[in-house]
This record gives sequence, C-alpha cells and structure tokens, in this order.
Amino acid sequence: MGEVRKLQKKLRQIENLEIKITLTPEERFKISRKAELRSRLAQLQLQLSGPQQTLGIVGDGKKEKMKRQVENAPEALPSQMPPASKIHKGEKESKAQATPVPAARQEEAVGEAEIGRQRERTEPAKVSDYCRDTSRRCPDFDKEQQLQQQEAEFTSLKASWEKSKFRLRLLEGHNDIVTCVVAVDNLVVSGSRDTTVKVWHVPTATEQKNLGGHTGGVTCLSAPPPEYCKRLAWSLSLSDKERFILSGSADCNVKIWALSTGQCVKSIYTFNAVTALCFVPEEDGYIITGSDGGKVQAWSWHSFQNCQSVNAHQEAVTSIQSQGPLVFSGSAEGGVSVWENRCSDRDPLMLLHHWSSQVTGLRGGVDGRLTLSPRGDRVFLAYGQAWLKILHWRTGATSRVTNHSDITGVTDCVHQTGGLLISSCYDLANGESTLNLFSLPQCQYLVSLAWPDAPRILCFAAWTTGSGDHRWVTGGHNLTVLEQLPSSGKQRGDVTVRRDSGMDSCLQESEGDTEGDEDTDDYEDDDDDNDEGKDSWSDHAEDGGSRSWLRCVLQ
Repeated sequence: MGEVRKLQKKLRQIENLEIKITLTPEERFKISRKAELRSRLAQLQLQLSGPQQTLGIVGDGKKEKMKRQVENAPEALPSQMPPASKIHKGEKESKAQATPVPAARQEEAVGEAEIGRQRERTEPAKVSDYCRDTSRRCPDFDKEQQLQQQEAEFTSLKASWEKSKFRLRLLEGHNDIVTCVVAVDNLVVSGSRDTTVKVWHVPTATEQKNLGGHTGGVTCLSAPPPEYCKRLAWSLSLSDKERFILSGSADCNVKIWALSTGQCVKSIYTFNAVTALCFVPEEDGYIITGSDGGKVQAWSWHSFQNCQSVNAHQEAVTSIQSQGPLVFSGSAEGGVSVWENRCSDRDPLMLLHHWSSQVTGLRGGVDGRLTLSPRGDRVFLAYGQAWLKILHWRTGATSRVTNHSDITGVTDCVHQTGGLLISSCYDLANGESTLNLFSLPQCQYLVSLAWPDAPRILCFAAWTTGSGDHRWVTGGHNLTVLEQLPSSGKQRGDVTVRRDSGMDSCLQESEGDTEGDEDTDDYEDDDDDNDEGKDSWSDHAEDGGSRSWLRCVLQ
C-alpha cells in the first residue's frame, strides 16, 4: 500500500508539472515516465484486488466506510428513506401473522376492545384517529407522498440522462492552456495562458475574434448582464445591443472588450496580478477582483474607480462568484469569505463571514485552486480532491459529496445550470477525465460523461439553447464544446454516458463522520529511500502544494 501512495503522489506531481510554461530537462524526463508509473500502479492495484485481500483496490476500504456512514446517517437523502408509515404497517402485519394469539388472550382482547369503544364515545379523537379521517390529511402521509414524488422525479430524470447523447466540437486556436471560459448567447469567450482572449461562434465552431492586448496570462473572465452592457454602450455611443466581456490577467489589468468590434474600450490597472473576478449586478454595478496576494477589490461600473481594497485572504484569491448582493471569494489556502454589497460609493463590501481552512477542511490542497459555486445558504467547493465540499456559509457546517469512487480522482471545477450540479473529475491513475452530473437540491448522482482522449478539465461553462438542449464548453489543454443531440434522433453521440456504481453507494456524508479522512491525498513521501524518488521528486513537493497551478498561470 505504501508504494501505491508513492506512485499516486508522483503522478500528481507530474500532472502539476505538465501545466507549467517552461520545463527543465529533468522535469521533461519525469513527465516521460508517466505511462510507466501508471502501468506499475495498475499492476499493484490488480494485486491488491486479489482474493487474498479484503479491501480490494485501493480506495475500496474507504468507499465501504463511506457507504456505511451514509446508511447510518440520521438524515438520509429522500431517495434513501423508505416511507415510515409503510414500514410501521408492514411490521405490525408481519408480527400479527408470525405470532398466534392464545384463546385467553383473545377473550381479554375482546373485553379491551369493548372498553375502548366506550372510551371513544366520551374521549376526544386522538392523533391516530385524526389520520384516519378521510376528510383530512396526516402530516406524515403528506411527507410520505412528497418523498415518493421526489423519488419518482429523480428516477425519471436519471433515466432521461442515461439516454442522452452529445456531439463534440474542438475549438482550435489557443497555443497554451485555456484557464477560463464564459458563454454569451451563441458565443463562447475563452482566456488562455497565451495572453489572448478569443471569441468563438459555437454553431459553426469557428473563431470570430482574437482579442490581444494583455501582456500576461489571462486568468479570469466575466460577462455583465445585458442591461448593464446597455448603459456602458450608451456612454460609448455604441449600439444598445452591444455585449461586453471583462478579462483579468497576470499583467495587473482588467480589460473591458466590446464583442462586436473586438476593441478594448476600458482598461483598469489594479497594481496586483488579477487571479479572479466577477460582476455584481446591483445598483450601478460593481466589478469585484481578487489578486495573487489575497486582496479583494471593488470597482465602480459607473466611474471605473476603485471603491474598496481589503486584504481578505492569506494566499491568492482563486475564485469569486456573486449571488444577488452577496459575493463569495475563495483562496488558495482553502478559506472562504462571504460579503454583502451595500451599494455605496466607498467600501461597498461588508464582510459577513470568513471561514478559514480549518473550518472548510481544505487544508494542504494538492494544487491550491479552490473553485466555488453558491446556491442559497450553501456553497459548493472544488479543491482538487476526490469529492466536493459543501459549506453552509451561515453556520460554517460542512458536508461532502463523493465525486470519484477512488482517492486518485481530482476535482478541478464545479458549475450549476438549471437543476444540475456539474463537476469535473480527473483520474490520476489512468488519465481519464469525466464530467459528473448531480440533481439539485438533493445532490443525487445521475450519470458521468466521458469521451476519448479527454484532457484534464480546468474550467467550465454551460447554457441552454432555445429548444432547451444543453451546450457546455470545457477548457484545459483543449477547448471543447459539448452539444446535446435530440433524444429522438438517430445520430450517434460522441460522448459515453455511464454510471459509476461506486458513487451510487456514497452520495453525501456529514463532515463529522469523515473528519479522519480529510488529508487522504496529502501524504508525505519521507520514507522513500529507494530509487531516485526522494531526491528527484521532493524538490518539487512545493509545486504540488498550495499554489502550484496559480504559479503556472502567472509565469
């Protein structure tokens, strides 16, 4: 088992090396050994899964533990909860059939029944009698009906997704890693480490515009709503149908681009490398940026002046998202802050909560790139682990949803669209990349989508067409569009739709049950006294630490 962990760590370090801009000869040699290490890992896992082993392939022991935790959880998911009244009724019937009643007890029961009938005439109706009243409904009965309806809806949704088909389109043009994507109508806008922002027309899979102007890698994008674009267009004497895109870069600039012309209409110098941004559509509108040093800043959409600068996090801000007047920021060290926009000219952001890595449980992440997606009182967090973390941001309570049936899975991004939660998963052991779909709000696993030679997915965007079909775009080493095909059509899909039975058995866990497993992926390799492991791999241990991906982007 120790060698398995060492191989997993080396593969993780190789994946982090591959997204660096420049590589030394030593690093290239390590990358060339990836296939060899994966083959050796597969052999060891096969040996561990033999009949002499009880835990099976590495990770199965943890999976069975997680399964037991879910089954014993006091608050099971709706689909796991059989109707209480039916169980109660069945138990009574089975007991009545299994145990014959003696004659003396029958006479005694007849007497008690007569006494009971006399009491009914003088005593008020009990709760059980109320439930029998056909003119009224028992709350337990209503709850049972609601659970049955939810389970039926989930079963129907799962069946429809199992039959879904997608066509793939590769958008070729970037010559480096795609770090961010956003969808605007039928357009996809992508930002890359090659310093460019590109605009793509999805129906024809063609590049429309190449927006060059940044001198550093593009790290983040955001699309203001149409009504705020209209205000800016009026001030610039452009068409009121003009759409704008915001791009942030390691060159310390936020640029505002007009999509129709491809021109940069405004550039904001932030004095810090911009690593995350979002647009807050409240009052006159605000641009919120995060920096590589942990600073969160607010900028007026009306005047483009700085309204506020706060040293909010200890490490780089890697994700910022808005939800109404609320702003959520996540950082490389695993902390999450929740802000309220008070719509003022000075200091509009008021800190509501800050949850450190000790609370979120995201300590010592594999690549220090936290991605978040808020929904109501919950925030879904992806942090390079084999699961998704759920933070209840008002209370600090946490839970997690399994996103891979083995510990070699890496989750890089999470996204919501409609009633779906979509997360990426990359298997370090075999190099396979998938998209996992969950139904909301229960976070029940639906299906996984995979396709040949799918690279590690570092960013994701989603939207629906006028007919209600899904279109998604994934970014990383490739920029790929997934277009949902009509279910009634005869055309074959390019995407494989499958179900991972290991994820069915471990849907959601409370954090208290899994606290001991937090740092499963962040083991140390200090006992490696064999091969060149200790010397040649430990020099890049920091690269697999909290800021490796971000450093790659900012170079």
